[in-house]
Amino acid sequence: MASVWGKIIGGVGGLALGGPIGALIGAAAGHMVDKARSQIGEPDDATKSVAFTIVTIALGAKMAKADGVVTRDEVDAFKQVFRVPPEETANVARVFDQARKDSRGFEPYARQVAGMFADNPGVLEELLYCLTRIARADGVMHPAEIDYLRSVGDIFGLDDLAFERVTEITENADQSDPYKVLGVTPDVADDELKTTYRTLVRENHPDKLIAEGMPEELVELANEKLAAINDAYDRVMASRVIK
Repeated sequence: MASVWGKIIGGVGGLALGGPIGALIGAAAGHMVDKARSQIGEPDDATKSVAFTIVTIALGAKMAKADGVVTRDEVDAFKQVFRVPPEETANVARVFDQARKDSRGFEPYARQVAGMFADNPGVLEELLYCLTRIARADGVMHPAEIDYLRSVGDIFGLDDLAFERVTEITENADQSDPYKVLGVTPDVADDELKTTYRTLVRENHPDKLIAEGMPEELVELANEKLAAINDAYDRVMASRVIK
């Protein structure tokens, strides 16, 4: 992660990214990047890693405004998710504050990252999962935060089942409704249940994130979510005595 934080504030990521994400990095670093500049070529894995981290900060800052209050719990939750090095805390705070003051809404940031990962919706679901974890840091998700997260999910192209999955896992942990986690109803046929489960494992496998060069913290969260999916399937199997 040290390399990621260095690129964020060093301005290199901003110049490579362009668009609203690049402009945010540039402004936080003291280098104004042309806000209208479009991204040239395909971003490499390192650039995508920077983009993911920056968008998490930016969307987290915009979400903090959704309920009108930025709590220490929400800020700490981000630091826990990404394990921000002590020497980079001030830099991350600059990006957070810049995003919060930015006159743009959250939509341009969400659209840019959605375009970058259009061929890997699993990354976008992990980003929504990160934001949901941050939203629950103070013990409750406010209605405005729920609406905000749904809107972000819509821009990402995620369906209601994906939204229910991430909110259910973050809300109830071991007590989650296994059917909501799997995105099926209790009367689902056994064959369909198995097919759905295998698809979820394939789409949410941490190896896909590793292949995209995502931060190791995100890979750990993916392992956490995959474990919840496996647990949900095991519980449904046990209740049906599926062999």
